[in-house]
Amino acid sequence: MASSETLLWAVSLFWALAANRLFWGAALHALDLSLTAKWGFALALVVALTCLHYLLLAPLAHRRSIKLLLAALLVVTATATHFMQAYGVYLDPSMIRNVLRSNVAEGRELLSWALLVHLLLYAAVPLTVLWHVRVQRQPWLGATLRRLLGMSAALAVLGGTLVAVYPTLSSLMRNNKEMRYLVTPGNVLWSVGAVLLTDLKGAAQPRQMMGLDAVPGPQMVARTLPGARPLLVVLVVGETARAANWGLSGYARQTTPQLAQLPIINQTDVTACGTNTETSLPCMFAPVGRRAYDESRIRGSESLLHVLARAGVAVHWRDNQSGCKGVCEGLPQDDVASINPPGLCAAGQCMDEGLLSGLDERLAALPAKGGTQVWVLHMMGNHGPSYFRRYPRGFGRFLPACEHDDPHLCSQNEIVNAYDNALIYTDHVLASLVDKLQAARGVDSAMLFVSDHGESLGENNLYLHGLPYAIAPDTQRKVPMVMWFSAGLAAGSQPLIDTGCLRERASRSVQHDHLFHTVLGLVDVQTTLSEPAWDLIVPCRNTGAGSKPLATL
Repeated sequence: MASSETLLWAVSLFWALAANRLFWGAALHALDLSLTAKWGFALALVVALTCLHYLLLAPLAHRRSIKLLLAALLVVTATATHFMQAYGVYLDPSMIRNVLRSNVAEGRELLSWALLVHLLLYAAVPLTVLWHVRVQRQPWLGATLRRLLGMSAALAVLGGTLVAVYPTLSSLMRNNKEMRYLVTPGNVLWSVGAVLLTDLKGAAQPRQMMGLDAVPGPQMVARTLPGARPLLVVLVVGETARAANWGLSGYARQTTPQLAQLPIINQTDVTACGTNTETSLPCMFAPVGRRAYDESRIRGSESLLHVLARAGVAVHWRDNQSGCKGVCEGLPQDDVASINPPGLCAAGQCMDEGLLSGLDERLAALPAKGGTQVWVLHMMGNHGPSYFRRYPRGFGRFLPACEHDDPHLCSQNEIVNAYDNALIYTDHVLASLVDKLQAARGVDSAMLFVSDHGESLGENNLYLHGLPYAIAPDTQRKVPMVMWFSAGLAAGSQPLIDTGCLRERASRSVQHDHLFHTVLGLVDVQTTLSEPAWDLIVPCRNTGAGSKPLATL
């Protein structure tokens, strides 16, 4: 039998010692102290973490709820520490948001025997002990006084400990701010609370409208006239494709063999706005992304697609992943799973070729409709860790490829092989899209592909993606981006777009921030939101008959 206070202190101490291996390693490794000083600092951190977790739990736990609360948190903490240790992730609000927005199929791929063993050791064993503990009944007044006394003592000890090690701790946290998201389960509790609070604030107010002055420019108006050729821009949002393995950008392997045979423009230095889909997708469709990143503003505002629709562009989103993250809210949309193209879907997931289902018929109907359309295709791409599930077996060019959901069961070479095979399939889907656009009669078209973020494939014991942006490696932040333009836009004696000029400029640094303004300019929507300096095509666009590309800008 034990009191509630004893139980809270015991679990808090258990977490400080057993759930923070990554925090201990990062904190002590970053300090240039003597062995004795490190031991003293480590002891102070144990005391501080124990008091911190007690203070987090104490307001929520009473005699009737304490065992249920602790049981749930023991499972959550054990699960969190497994993924942190296995994949090198930090559980900051951005990562927690990504976890909460994952679908069942994605989550199923993360289940493994290693997770089960970890849960047995770090959840089942303490749960067994907890189950056999009887919580003492206490009068409510006495229990309340003891709780207040315990919280006061914890606060005092925590404050005293922090003061004692303040010079060392302040230097450590100032130079390693992201380390606080290794403190478990404090990181989970804090990040979940931050995400829920942000979502509640967002739900309490309507999405902020923007681009209210958006109107069609003269070229867009001209495409509505009888006999005019319609314009179709297809934006393909890639998933987890990293620039380091992109064949067109100099990778030792040719992972883009079909695109290499097409007249595309490949941007060789592109930086993503975030390291996960939940961050990057809304950001890349915002007028100001990473340059002046404001998550609340981006999530609480309309996107590029709403501005286009306001100006009269027909917009449509087709998804083969986890949704548009608010980017297409209220706009026409569908998903590949609901279309269920024959031979491309199984167990709730579909191959990316399903994004092209019915495309020929839609293209054939465009000349009769006229005007300007923007279609967005959101790929499954290279979503990990099950890269082998992202491509048909016929695309398994690099062997042996990892065929386990848990990458730790494979060598790094096998992981890279599976990842590169998935890129070859992405190359095939993009090339097939271009072929269909080329074959469409009476339609001017453009294709723009850019990945949302990159991926770690075991380098420095890091896997998947989602590290805090400030410490994320280039493999998670650098992504591929390609553009293609039909003959109606890029051919003839006076093409609207000088693709040769674009190729000459393709090695310049590009960001996700360029997407918003490049698309506005390409479809000719005029608004004060537009920043021509961030439009990639402006320097290579013909402004009128007889004019020359503005390649000197």
